[in-house]
Order: sequence, then C-alpha cells, then structure tokens
Amino acid sequence: MPTGAPASVVAAPGAPTPGAPTPATSAPGASTPGAMTPGAPTPGAPTPGGAPTVAGENVPPDPSAAVPKYQSRGRRDPFETLEVREGSGGLTVAATRLTGIIRSNRSALALIEAPDGIGYILKPGDTLGDGRLLEIGSDSVVFAVAAKAGAPGNRVVLKLATN
Repeated sequence: MPTGAPASVVAAPGAPTPGAPTPATSAPGASTPGAMTPGAPTPGAPTPGGAPTVAGENVPPDPSAAVPKYQSRGRRDPFETLEVREGSGGLTVAATRLTGIIRSNRSALALIEAPDGIGYILKPGDTLGDGRLLEIGSDSVVFAVAAKAGAPGNRVVLKLATN
C-alpha cells in the first residue's frame, strides 16, 4: 500500500461496521428485567432537591438541618429579639436627686445622682431619663418631663438638699 493513501477497512459479513450505529435488539416499549428507564431516580439515591427517594416518594429535606446555630460563648445572641420595657425600666427624673450646682462666669452645671448611685453632670438642654433640663437656679433645677400619650407635659423641680 502506498504511503499517504487512505486505508480502507473491510469488515466480515454480519459484523458491525466501525463508526456505524448498532441496531436495537429488542422491540420498542419492551423492558428488560432490572433495567432502569433513562432519567428515572434510583430508589435511595439523592434527587436534584437533595432528598433521598423512598419507594417512589420524594421526601422533603429537613430545613433545620441546614441552618447554622450561633455559638454564644457567654455573649448575648444578636439574633434573638430583645424585650423592651417602657416606663418602669428606665431612669426617671423624679427618682433622682440634686447633689450640687457648679457656677462659672459663662455657664452653670447641675450634679444629679440616680438611685443606683451613678452621678450625672448636666447643663441646660441636656436630657436625663424621661426629662430635659430647662434651667439651673441658685439652689434648684427645673426639668421638663415627657408626658405620656394624651397628657400635658409636666415640670419637675429638684431642690438642693440643705444639710
């Protein structure tokens, strides 16, 4: 055979030709025992949704299994809702006491002590709890206290204790 010439393949009679499609040996619609239909899920195998099939049923995946849990390690969980208490939990001006007044040429400051012993230094316009400091007198301070819904605003006067 000369070099560079295409080689021809001769097959024996009844043998399949290489590259030619093979004929089907069974009739269309006939099934072979143990054969699976193309595209049918295998029992017990995961489906595209991720859940295994059981005897032809599709079992939905457990949504709580995929959700990560927060590891608090002694800290507050930021994903839990907080309970907010109105009124009773916050600081009120009526519960505080005036412990001192500091005056200078330019301004005056009020020294206020909360029931828990924490001290606050306030100037007119500052807020403390449910009130806003309006004015600082020689021996007293005046707060405008936020009123509850529908009630008029109140004024609370704290006097300096004379001991």
